Amino acid sequence: MDLLLVLGLPLLGALLLALFGARRFAAELNVGMSLATLLAAALLVLRVIRHGPMLAWHEQFLVDSFNVFLVALTAFVGFTTAIFSRPYMRIEEEHGRLNPRRLRLYHSMYQLFMAAMFLALLTNNMGLLWVAMEAATLSTVLLVSLYRTRASLEAAWKYFILCGVGIAQALFGTILLYFAAEQALGREGMTALLWTHLNAVKGQLEPRVLGLAFVFLLVGYGTKVGLAPLHNWLPDAHAEGPTPVSAVLSGLLLNVALYAVIRCKILVEGSIGSSLPSQMLMGFGLLSAVLGAFFLWRQQDIKRLYGYSSIEHMGIITFAFGLGGPVANFAALLHMTVHSLTKSSIFFAAGHASQTAGTQRMDGIRGLVVISPTIGWGLMLGSLAILGMPPFGVFASEFLILTTAMREHPWSTPFLLIALGVAFAGIFRRVQPMVFGESDARPLPHSPALVPVFVHLAMVLTLGVYMPPPLAEWFRAAARLIG
Repeated sequence: MDLLLVLGLPLLGALLLALFGARRFAAELNVGMSLATLLAAALLVLRVIRHGPMLAWHEQFLVDSFNVFLVALTAFVGFTTAIFSRPYMRIEEEHGRLNPRRLRLYHSMYQLFMAAMFLALLTNNMGLLWVAMEAATLSTVLLVSLYRTRASLEAAWKYFILCGVGIAQALFGTILLYFAAEQALGREGMTALLWTHLNAVKGQLEPRVLGLAFVFLLVGYGTKVGLAPLHNWLPDAHAEGPTPVSAVLSGLLLNVALYAVIRCKILVEGSIGSSLPSQMLMGFGLLSAVLGAFFLWRQQDIKRLYGYSSIEHMGIITFAFGLGGPVANFAALLHMTVHSLTKSSIFFAAGHASQTAGTQRMDGIRGLVVISPTIGWGLMLGSLAILGMPPFGVFASEFLILTTAMREHPWSTPFLLIALGVAFAGIFRRVQPMVFGESDARPLPHSPALVPVFVHLAMVLTLGVYMPPPLAEWFRAAARLIG
């Protein structure tokens, strides 16, 4: 029942908001549906804690220690983003950037996007996983193009083309996976693509076919992760879409796409008996971290700045999963969690900051701490957290990744240190004048929804100094499953 609620409530929300999304209560309805989904996700988590992993609906859906924590994180960030978007989108409407018809599109597509994310996380069928990722692409294309400006339409088209090409590569990889599965499992139809069936016989799968399939799957889903050199859509989509969309893109979509890559990696490494998939993840991860950090220095738009920061951090997480082993996998899962919470909180603060200043150009954003202390301090603390300052949780996860890299692959350590150092300097030199400079801008007409900012940051701070034992055991179980 709880699994059905997690999957069904966002679909119900999308239908209701397609009908009533232009009404004044639409934002509250969006928040209410997101809250109901969060409660359903909490029930699902409790069920897995009590009874362990579960299969449902003729084994088409799987809930285990790896995906259930991502379901909880996705539901939580989806709920807080819905809270943030309530005043944010009303201010956008008052500024003339949106009308009731576009607000209806926004609210309904937001819920449809959440439904696609949950479907991708919970399905046991690798074919259905591909369908869910494609549905997420289509819904977010409409969200990125919401303002209907020339720049937003260009960004949405770029996103659609690049991610469409990427998802086509993932489809070919899935077909190769099915071809290999049919040889081992016989003619079982779509059940040959069930992840649990494939994992049980991964040692019998044809290694050459699986190796080729992983190349296409990594390139395909890696495009959605934003791995360099497949990242070009991401900064534009962040800059031109509404800020709540930027928050869920960085906080949720990138995680889910990487989840798909890791599910495929588990199968392929077990089949080919080689560390080649791990080496590919390490290579793409380091390239993304270094390029993302250096591109930070060239940005003038505040949302593009943090978009490139997402590329850097997803590179670090991908590198950690490539390292493998219990410590590196634990650190990667922790970094996924704290990055999602921190980056979404930064976009919340950055969105209201750009509304206050009337521009997204960082040169035009000054004196936030005087105009609105909550916005200013939210942006500063969020930036310090994402830069890995202790005692925030990002510091703890990056420290674990660095020390593991020093021990197992010392050659990679300089690349990581360069990426972290360049990113620190690039972001801090921009944030300091935005927060503490002089400005004559006026406060916002509506009180900004900044409670989610500080709730997220408080959770990230807590994870930096203390991790609840159940959460730590959760991460350890997921790390063991990844291998």
